[in-house]
Amino acid sequence: MPHSDAYDVVIVGGGHNGLVAAAYLARAGRSVLVLERLGHTGGAAVSTRPYPGVDARLSRYSYLVSLLPRRIVDDLGLRFAVRKRAVSSYTPEFRGGRHTGLLVDAGSSARTRAAFARLTGSEREYESWQRFYGMTQRVAERVFPTLIEPLPTREELRTRIGDDAAWQALFERPLGEAVEAAFDDDLIRGVVLTDALIGTFARAHDPSLRQNRCFLYHVIGGGTGDWDVPVGGMGALTDALADAARAAGARIATGREVTAIATDGTSAEVRYEGEAGEGTAAARYVLVGAAPRELARLLGEEPPAPPAEGAQLKVNMLLRRLPALRDREVDPREAFSGTFHIAEGYGALEDAYRQAAAGELPHRPPSEIYCHSLTDPSILGPEPAREGYQTLTLFGLHTPARLFTEDNDAARTALLRATLAELDAHLAEPITDCLAHDADGRPCIEAKTPLDLDAELRLPGGNIFHRDLSFPYAQEGTGRWGVETRHANVLLCGAGAVRGGGVSGIPGHNAAMAVLGR
Repeated sequence: MPHSDAYDVVIVGGGHNGLVAAAYLARAGRSVLVLERLGHTGGAAVSTRPYPGVDARLSRYSYLVSLLPRRIVDDLGLRFAVRKRAVSSYTPEFRGGRHTGLLVDAGSSARTRAAFARLTGSEREYESWQRFYGMTQRVAERVFPTLIEPLPTREELRTRIGDDAAWQALFERPLGEAVEAAFDDDLIRGVVLTDALIGTFARAHDPSLRQNRCFLYHVIGGGTGDWDVPVGGMGALTDALADAARAAGARIATGREVTAIATDGTSAEVRYEGEAGEGTAAARYVLVGAAPRELARLLGEEPPAPPAEGAQLKVNMLLRRLPALRDREVDPREAFSGTFHIAEGYGALEDAYRQAAAGELPHRPPSEIYCHSLTDPSILGPEPAREGYQTLTLFGLHTPARLFTEDNDAARTALLRATLAELDAHLAEPITDCLAHDADGRPCIEAKTPLDLDAELRLPGGNIFHRDLSFPYAQEGTGRWGVETRHANVLLCGAGAVRGGGVSGIPGHNAAMAVLGR
C-alpha cells in the first residue's frame, strides 16, 4: 500500500460493523479503506482453533445471533445462515429434596407447560410466562424494524409500540417491578431477569434502568427475541462480510494500527502504523468501529466519563462427552442445546450483585452455558465429531472489571473454579472429567475476564457494548442515525453507537446510510 492515499471513507476497525459499513459504501460507489489493528478481520465475532492439535473451530468471544437484520444479509448477498435452537433454555434446581429443573422447549408449548407444572406444582407461572413474553414479542415486532431507520423520537416510538403498560414496564419503570408482578417463583423470576444482566452490572430495581435497556435488546432481535446459532461459527459471518466488502471494491488492510485522526469537519487524515512503517490516509469521512474511548484517544480528546466497565466471564470448553445430569428426567443433549442457567435464581442474582458491588467475587457465580456443536456440528473437524466431542460456551454474570484489577490471574482462577463448582452441583460427574485435551496434554478450557477482553480487543473495561446501552430513540446529541459525533465527518460505526451492541451490523448499516444521506 502506498505511504499516503485518499479515499471517500476510511473505516477504523475491521469488526463486523466496520465490514458492514464498508460493503454498503463500496457497493454505493464510494472508495473505502478499512484499517484493522489485528492480523485478521472480525473483531469479537471470530472463530478460532484455540486448542493446539484439536480440529474444533469455536466462536471465541461473541457466539449467538439475534439482532442481525435479515435485510443486511440480503442487501449484501451474504452466504451466511443461522439455525434455530430446539430448546430455548434449561434451568436446573434442587427443590423439595430432589434435583429437578425447568426445560423451555421452543417447539412444544405442551411440553413447556408440563415442565412448569413439574417445577412449581401448577400451571399459573406458565400462563404468566405466556402473557409476559407475548407482551415482549409485540414490542419486538414494532421496535426491531426501527433499528435500521433514522432514530424515532421517544414519543414516536411510544406511539409505534401502542401499549402503555408495555412502555411503562420496559421503558419507564425498573424491570424488577414487572418481573415481580408477573411471576411468583424465584427461579422463574431469575430466568427472566438474566436477559437484563448479560454484560451489564445492574440489579432488578436499578434506578438507572440500564437493566431495562439490556433486556430490551435481548428480547427484540428479529422481531421475535430468538437467539440463533451461526452456522460455521461466528467467523462465518465476518468472513462473508469481508468477502462482500472486497467484492464491492473496498480495500481491507490488516496489521495496521490507527494512531491518530485529525479532522476539520470537512476532510480528515488518518495516521496508522504497520510492518512497513507509518502511513497516512486522507478521507472525506472517517467511520470508527472502535469504542468511544478509543475514538477520543485517537482525536486527542478527553475520554468519556464515567469510564465504561464490563461485567462478565467468558469460558470456552471442548468436551469428550456431555456430562450426565442429576435431573434424570432431562437428556443432557436437550439441556445443553439451549441456554443452561446456573445459580440464576432471582435471589441468587441479587446476592451475587451485592457481593460484587462490595468488592468480592460472587460466592455462587451466576452463569449460562450452551453447546454450539449440538445445533451446528460443522464447527467440529471429522475426528472430534466422530469421537463425540462437543463444545461448551459459558458466560458469567456480575463480575465487573474492578474485581480483577489487583490480580487478574488469581481472580480469574478463583472465579473459574467457583463457577465450575456451581455447574458441578447439577451434574452427575465433574465437568473437568469430561474435558478433552490438546496435543500438549492440557485440558481444553480457556477463560476471559473483562481485563482480558480489554487487552485483546480493546473493549473498554471489557464492556462488550463499548459503553452503557441506550434506548433506541433520539435524545439530545444523538443525531439522525445515532452514529454522529461532534465532528461532522467522523461517525461511530461500532457498538458504542446508539442502537449498538451485540452482533447486529446495525451501527455499520446506519453509519453507511448517514454518509450516503439516506
